Amino acid sequence: MDPRPPVEPDATELAAMVRRREVTPAQLVEAAVERIERLGPALNAVVIPMYEAALAAADRPPQGPFAGVPYLLKDLATEVAGGRFTEGSRFLRGHVSGYDSELVLRLRRAGLIVLGRTNTPEFGMVPTCEPVLHGPTCNPWDPTRSTSGSSGGSAAAVAAGLVAAAHGNDLGGSIRFPASACGLFGLKPTRARNPLGPEYGDVVGGWACEHALTRSVRDSAALLDATSGPAPGDPYPAPPPLRPFALEVGADPGRLRIAYTARTPDGSPGHPDCVAALDDAVALCEELGHELTEADLPGLTPAVGAAIGTVFDAATAWIVRYWVRRLGREPAEDELEPLTRAYRAAGERVGAADYLLAVEDLQAFARVVAAFLARFDLWLTPTMSTPPVPLGEITSTEDDPLRAARNGGRTVAYPAVVANLTGNPAMSVPLWWNPAGLPVGVHFLGRFGDEATLLRLAAQLEAARPWSRRRPPVHA
Repeated sequence: MDPRPPVEPDATELAAMVRRREVTPAQLVEAAVERIERLGPALNAVVIPMYEAALAAADRPPQGPFAGVPYLLKDLATEVAGGRFTEGSRFLRGHVSGYDSELVLRLRRAGLIVLGRTNTPEFGMVPTCEPVLHGPTCNPWDPTRSTSGSSGGSAAAVAAGLVAAAHGNDLGGSIRFPASACGLFGLKPTRARNPLGPEYGDVVGGWACEHALTRSVRDSAALLDATSGPAPGDPYPAPPPLRPFALEVGADPGRLRIAYTARTPDGSPGHPDCVAALDDAVALCEELGHELTEADLPGLTPAVGAAIGTVFDAATAWIVRYWVRRLGREPAEDELEPLTRAYRAAGERVGAADYLLAVEDLQAFARVVAAFLARFDLWLTPTMSTPPVPLGEITSTEDDPLRAARNGGRTVAYPAVVANLTGNPAMSVPLWWNPAGLPVGVHFLGRFGDEATLLRLAAQLEAARPWSRRRPPVHA
């Protein structure tokens, strides 16, 4: 592990400061609360404060690798007993969780202190963070622009320096898109690397996974060490790592074979800024001694696209039915946003056989991807197909419920969802900023179970281009 901390202390360094008794957990929590409250009006990143519980936790003796470090939870999927939990939906406006998710238990054992919950679009459905319930989260690099999503509240909080790291989850790019839009490192782990219990075995056939948004690579690796591993009753485990992920940070990645493309699946390039970010990353990787080959990912056929749509529609219907069962009632007409209602209606028309046929099509596609990655170590593209867009662009109306889907899709035309379909690990790395000062990330897809190669390369890129020194205009 690289022992040098970034210019601003990351979570690893904050924990070391606690162990050296240079600062107490209570002081860290109080300072983080002050930052959240001060920048709250400018960002709207933290929508459910949990300060009282955090201060109580800070008074207990610090234990764990991240003892005393403040942390934020995304308001989606991961629950805290006794805490308000909305998933960005008016349908859940008054809901209070009755249990702790396994991930929360592991975060606590690691010593992290949860300060509150961050904003997310309704049920995490779109690549922005503008739910009707809580209002939009603003991008610290330009408060008129989107953070992307769905982990946009967490990304804004970390980018603005409210906390050093924050929780995110990813069903189709929801860690990696906001990492790109907010200039952060975002790792989507291998399927089943982190637990989803006790409520879920998997989510949408293994598409969804849990992890974090961080400024430093070493924080992401150490957090994964603290939380990963199967829990009793999980339907399947991820392949165990050969050694702790933290030991991969600073390890020599060797000469990697990296395929890359600027083309989206329809053959067109993304926004010129995104292509420029890719060109920059290709040049940097070549300078570092890696072998770069231009190549498109095979198998991204219209049939695969149709299967993705079928599963996504069915997933939306499942999400709403899940909450109907838990809450014991149907949502009122004004409790779901127009896009959610449209997706739900489409999902209710998906038959069981249609869903299973789509799953089979996607599993066949995963074998094509595995064969491609037998020839290459990684596949590189821009993370997003546009820089962060203005707030309000990825929203729907009653007259046009699919507006958010259409406009959001234009920002994420590169297939980051492939990592969710296949279960492979992937990451967004912040190497480039456009002339307007907006971050534009690049995306690496790795082999199944091989976070190690991603982390080795990410640390090498971080050392060559230390992004954590950059500060957005809105910063604590």
